[in-house]
Amino acid sequence: MPKILLVEDNEMNRDMLSRRLIRNGFEVVMAVDGQQGVDMATSEKPDLILMDMSLPVMDGWEATRRVKADASTKSIPVIALTAHAMVQDKEKAMAAGCDDFDTKPVEMPRLLGKINALLNGGG
Repeated sequence: MPKILLVEDNEMNRDMLSRRLIRNGFEVVMAVDGQQGVDMATSEKPDLILMDMSLPVMDGWEATRRVKADASTKSIPVIALTAHAMVQDKEKAMAAGCDDFDTKPVEMPRLLGKINALLNGGG
């Protein structure tokens, strides 16, 4: 069962998304801020990270840069999750090292497609 690290500070979003991921056959571990996300990427070794970009302590852009800069976690695919749907936001996410980008509110079929593509070596 693939393990997903969900880095999300909003409790309602975290709860809703984690339940839907579990229903779709994923194991879910959660972090509530960017620093915890970086730490858990190292300790949990998830198969994929869903990274909210607007996070306390350390934002998702910096957290992604740190995950991708660490040799032990750089191969973990990261999907940026953001309420900002501007072209420059996607470019900023990709520049930070994200492998894909999705907007909130999350459309589960679209997000699952992106997750499955990355887990199966696509992108």
